[in-house]
Amino acid sequence: MAVNYHHFQYQGAVLGYSQTGNGPEPMLVFHGFGQDHNAFNNLIEELGDKFTFYSFDLFFHGKSQWPHNETPLSKVYWKELLGHFLHEKAIRNFSLLGFSLGGKFVLASIEAFPSRVSSVYLLAPDGIKTNFWYSLATYPVVLRRLFKSMILKPGRFLYIVKWAKKFNLVDRGVIKFAESQMGTEEQRKRVYYSWVVFRQFKFDSNSIAALINSNKIELYIFIGRFDKIITANNMDLLLKCVPNHHFQILDTGHHGLIDKSIEVLRNISTKSP
Repeated sequence: MAVNYHHFQYQGAVLGYSQTGNGPEPMLVFHGFGQDHNAFNNLIEELGDKFTFYSFDLFFHGKSQWPHNETPLSKVYWKELLGHFLHEKAIRNFSLLGFSLGGKFVLASIEAFPSRVSSVYLLAPDGIKTNFWYSLATYPVVLRRLFKSMILKPGRFLYIVKWAKKFNLVDRGVIKFAESQMGTEEQRKRVYYSWVVFRQFKFDSNSIAALINSNKIELYIFIGRFDKIITANNMDLLLKCVPNHHFQILDTGHHGLIDKSIEVLRNISTKSP
């Protein structure tokens, strides 16, 4: 299947994305932390006759560029950027798909254009329940400076990991994930700037649910049974407010969820009119 990679520019920001598939329904796709637009290649290959996919590189990932240093990405800015993108592509109505960190961009897009969203597919989405450690790292200025210092002095991070393991403060699966993303200076910069720049992407589950319900948006959420990063319990706040949702727990961990969901999504798309 032919893949066309493009760069969309808005007020100095560059959003890289691939355009794939020839299906009648546009689908905007947002990957997880440490990935890029290629994360959904297998899924896109399977469903390219149903959707035309626009798979984005999030800022600080792939070839996307955020030119404003630590200035947070606001929801207003995202609405303006996405609005210009949709206009340029002549897209009116669309669906959304997000994995992990990409879930925040799905939720921001629902808030921005609720009446234009047809369906939402969330795979272990971040943003529905705020993580305690995320809050510590991004909001208090003193702690944020400490976290930034770990970019050049990773020994501080290793020291915290050592004590977290010793006293079982964090699940070992979460620690393993954190360690895998903090190995190099480039990785540590990506962690820091992603967390800090995206810190205004916070969402109220009741408000999101109200938009989904009032606009009759189809909501599908998939969670990995063995996922230690985003758990099924994290979804309760949203699911209890959206009566007509579709929720499945699949036999996989966090990183295997995209490929594990392919067959389920193929069945869903086959049944759709």
